Amino acid sequence: MGMNLDNCPQCGKVYVKNAYNVCASCLRAVEDQYQLCVQFLRKNRTSSMQELSQETGVSIKQITKFIREGRITNREAPNVRTACEVCGNGIQEGTICDTCRMKLNKDVNHLKEDTLRRAEADKKHSATFQIKDRIDDKKRL
Repeated sequence: MGMNLDNCPQCGKVYVKNAYNVCASCLRAVEDQYQLCVQFLRKNRTSSMQELSQETGVSIKQITKFIREGRITNREAPNVRTACEVCGNGIQEGTICDTCRMKLNKDVNHLKEDTLRRAEADKKHSATFQIKDRIDDKKRL
């Protein structure tokens, strides 16, 4: 049984693959960045994304990742916002805003309803066709 090795996407070192897809030293660095953010936010709850990034040295991209993972929530940072992946509006947690989430749910429900309607129509059409065939068969006899 061989070990699964890979190159760390952040630093390029060879590491044994894990659930985080980074080497142990890069994982420690990310955790250290997270702790910096949490400690800063405990003292400065009302700071913005830019202020958090400037004061901690953690990139906006990494802070956004923490938010999307649910590690930083709007309870800890009510003014830190990321962009909705659909419309681009500012959101405090997750990946899409409530408006886009509701629209997506509505679209999914409509798709389900359309699929059911088509299935019903196909069922009726095939049943009608079968009855017609039976009537035609009886006429031939």
